[in-house]
Amino acid sequence: MTNAPTTQWTQEITVESPEDMHTLGVNLGSILNSGDVLILTGPLGAGKTTLTQGIGEGLGVRGGIISPTFVIARVHPSIKDDPENSPSLIHVDAYRLESANELTDLDLDSQLVNGVVVVEWGRGKAEQLSDSYLDIEIVRPEIELDSAVADGEILSFEDDAAEPPRVVTLRAVGPAWGNRTVVGL
Repeated sequence: MTNAPTTQWTQEITVESPEDMHTLGVNLGSILNSGDVLILTGPLGAGKTTLTQGIGEGLGVRGGIISPTFVIARVHPSIKDDPENSPSLIHVDAYRLESANELTDLDLDSQLVNGVVVVEWGRGKAEQLSDSYLDIEIVRPEIELDSAVADGEILSFEDDAAEPPRVVTLRAVGPAWGNRTVVGL
């Protein structure tokens, strides 16, 4: 019987806006190394892809990061001049995968040598990719509808007041995360 990986630290951050979620991703991306695995959990619209876009910027990878829902995985190569120390981003959407075995079939572990793997909807499926990973949970509070909306008024998400802040919990698991910390916003 093997020992379960040890949680090194936990950090909770309140994220007020999509821009702040992106900034958190940039901060995360700046401390990541080849071989790192990030597992993102949260409901639809919580900000998982926005966070990943920031991670890509922090890593210095080719842009155009969108949710890989229908292709399962996308590789975004580094645009930095030093390919030896510039990991690519492997962005995975495990929503349609039913098991960890299906994730294993993607052969992601072989890409960890020169890349960082970010798995949306990966909890319970991606932990086997590495003995160290960053588990990131994004909680989006439910929106209370006022009486005007209940009476048929259309709710616009363009209005900043319509979207409540998110709470992002980072849980660092395994030895690779022992001495690393994430700068908040």
